[in-house]
Amino acid sequence: MYAIITDGGKQYKVEEGQQLAIDYRGLKEGESLTFDRVLAVGSGDKVTLGAPMVDGASVSAEVVATTQGKKIDVMKMRRRKNSRIKNGHRALFTTIKISGIKS
Repeated sequence: MYAIITDGGKQYKVEEGQQLAIDYRGLKEGESLTFDRVLAVGSGDKVTLGAPMVDGASVSAEVVATTQGKKIDVMKMRRRKNSRIKNGHRALFTTIKISGIKS
């Protein structure tokens, strides 16, 4: 069984037992999380599509860890001005494990 959920402007296809990195939330390890915005639920050949959401469907997950992503370098340069600025950035992610899909 799988579900397509939306969170933070992104869509994810999730299955039970799958680990997923989503945008950072201030949650600690072991806390539970529920996604109510389910766009579709599928099992084998049967697919239920929402308009826009599937009524009564939800996905439950458990927080595994909080991690940092890869470093992104941001470079600004003005040509012929001898002006260069280099900054770095590492985004935080929350790693979750899907524990159940309710349709």
